[in-house]
Amino acid sequence: MRAHRGAGADPRLAGRARAASALAEGTVVRALVALLLVLVLAGCGLERAGSFVPPVEPAGIRPVASLEGTTVRVTSKEFTEQLVLGKIAVLALSAAGADVVDQTNVQGSVNARASLTRGDADLMWEYTGTGWITYLGQRRPIPDPWRQYVAVRDLDLRRNGIVWLPPAPLNNTYAVGVTHATAQRWGLRTISDIRKIPVRQRTFCVDHETFGRDDGFLGMLRAYGLRYGTDIPGQGVRRVSVGVLYDSVASDRCALGMVTTTDGRVEALDLTLLQDDKKFFPLYNASVTMRRELADAHPEIARIFAPISAKLTDKVMRDLNAQVDVDGDVPALVARDWLRAEGFVR
Repeated sequence: MRAHRGAGADPRLAGRARAASALAEGTVVRALVALLLVLVLAGCGLERAGSFVPPVEPAGIRPVASLEGTTVRVTSKEFTEQLVLGKIAVLALSAAGADVVDQTNVQGSVNARASLTRGDADLMWEYTGTGWITYLGQRRPIPDPWRQYVAVRDLDLRRNGIVWLPPAPLNNTYAVGVTHATAQRWGLRTISDIRKIPVRQRTFCVDHETFGRDDGFLGMLRAYGLRYGTDIPGQGVRRVSVGVLYDSVASDRCALGMVTTTDGRVEALDLTLLQDDKKFFPLYNASVTMRRELADAHPEIARIFAPISAKLTDKVMRDLNAQVDVDGDVPALVARDWLRAEGFVR
């Protein structure tokens, strides 16, 4: 494992350290402003912070007569991307005229999904890989995004009565991230290129959950023929929380990091994602899922979400996530502003 130099020993490290510090300070200030906003709203007798949804008017999304008086309960998981996507769904359906009940911010994938399958919720954004592997128990992911979608769509409908709408381009999967300087120093473009780094300098930052997952760190090493403990020295692998992982890579506390492709900190900290040249990581394209009863009664919901999904790319989602995680904005306002900018609502 290489010795880490202090920020004062290298101007590049000092610059990144100052940038990370400024980013953290700015985030704290903006988060406090956002918290003040939702506390004021709660104090005014509006809604609790988690279910705050700003009013919108129809624009590109037009009122749908058949949705008038229809109650749609929208749920989501608790992490940033799911909160933003959940609020997008709430606002889009509200603009179309549905009576939307905001049940977003459920802790854990299994709990959010269970609320859908047992009928406590009607609609949520889900990921094709999560549906295929976690909920349907399939061990072999399908490397083609459309074939993976079709497979999970058909099996989940048959087993559980859950309808999957065509997915967005965004693929929230795992990736190996490095700084531009590290990529240039060793000529890294793909995960296979890790072998170009001297063994003792193959240091990794990995969050606790991702470390042992078959579709995470150890699984990736096996797929790429890298032995943990020899090709990747165990003393060079730091298990850290997600909250500090990205900064740890950006500040060279580790050469490589297990990150996710749509996290807003990827661009905020100017990280480079190495190409998964063996196509190991499962595809996690986001798709609107809903109970069959709702889909059958209101096929117009698919038409509402089709143009929205089409615009949600990795880059768009990274920017929306960064507005929350880096800038400290409120997910509901980030969702509203994006829908406005794209002409869906006003």
